[in-house]
Order: sequence, then structure tokens, then C-alpha cells
Amino acid sequence: MVRFTAAHYDEIASRLGYRFKDQALLCRALTHASSRVKRGDYERLEFLGDRVLALIIAEHLFKAHPSDSEGLLSAQHSALVRGDACAAAGLALGLETIIELGESERSKGLHRNTTVIGDVMEALIGGVYLDDGLEAARAFVLRSWHGPLSATEAAEKDAKTFLQEWALARALPIPAYNTIGRDGPEHEPVFEVSVAVSGREPAQGCGKSKRVAEQQAAREFLRREGIRP
Repeated sequence: MVRFTAAHYDEIASRLGYRFKDQALLCRALTHASSRVKRGDYERLEFLGDRVLALIIAEHLFKAHPSDSEGLLSAQHSALVRGDACAAAGLALGLETIIELGESERSKGLHRNTTVIGDVMEALIGGVYLDDGLEAARAFVLRSWHGPLSATEAAEKDAKTFLQEWALARALPIPAYNTIGRDGPEHEPVFEVSVAVSGREPAQGCGKSKRVAEQQAAREFLRREGIRP
């Protein structure tokens, strides 16, 4: 695993807003499997951190939005715990500058890969959890996710995107859209589109383009199912 000087540990603690009691956990969380120092990498901590993150975000949303439906909470949760959200939190901490990789992988820029950065962020969450428990992990996550949690990005997303995230959060196939009708003159057509989600009745929408009709169908599905007003 990567080794740091005392000054490095101080700088990292300042970045994270958390000082590891067990510095070996920090080192492991920052070590990619390609590192030549084969004393452990971040993969097991990433596995744990992924679950800890999911719990913390779910609990926060449940308490912070008491009037939101299960569907809305699920969509928000999905947006906040997915890989790009983890990568954004990691980039804000500058993790790409302290990840330990093999020389070849570093020369290829793997330390700037958003998937790797997101994985390391989850590993750090797992490390904090093991180092000082759930409360410390919660404080670390809520601080690192402060911006996204304060925003209403998930609720403001268009209906198609929202419905797709809702379905994926339940391990369902991506919603399927089909054009079932077209009326009106050639220069001003009106399209009718249906959207189907596994295990649910299809919903229909109309519009002057297929895109508009698909959005309307998604809105109708969300409204009918009580997922989003």
C-alpha cells in the first residue's frame, strides 16, 4: 500500500475533514490493485463503503423529505449513490492526486478515471466506518454530499429521466416507448406514444413530436402510479 509522511497524513486529513486513527485503513482505501506494493487494495473497502453510503443517503432522504413518496425517494437515492455522484465527491477532494497505482496505469491516466475515483470514494467511506463507526461515516458522507443533497436535481429532472432512474433503482428493464398512433396533417402531426414498465400497465401520451409525446407518457405513468405528481 501507499506510504505517506506525517505531512501527507495532515494534508489528507485536512482534505477529508477526518483523521484516521488506523492509518493502514486510509492507505488501503487509496491503493489500487495495480500497485506494486501488494499488501491490500481498496476493493473490499469499496464493497463495504457502497453499502454504508446507500444506508446513510437513504436515511437522510427519509428524514429530510417526510412528504415524498417512495418512488420519489428511490429516484433521488439512485441519483445520489451512483458512480458519477461518488466520482464528483471524490474529485472535489482531489483524490486523483493521492491514489496509489502501478506506474503503467498512472502513465495511462487511470488515476483520473472517474470510475476509479468513485470506487476510492466508496472505499474511504468504508474505511471511516471501520475506523470510527457509523456516526463518523455519516458525518463524512453528509459533508461530502452537501451540494447534491441541498439541491433538488432529482425532483427537477424531466419525466423520462426520472422514470428511467426509478425503474433502474428497482432492477427493472429500461422503460420501453412505442409510437402507437399519428394523426393530423403532414405539416402538423400529433403523435401518440405508450410507455411500458415491467409489471405495470402502459401509459399513453400525445404531442407534436415523438419526444414530447414520450415525456407526456412518462409524466402520466408517474402520476398514475403515485410516484411523482
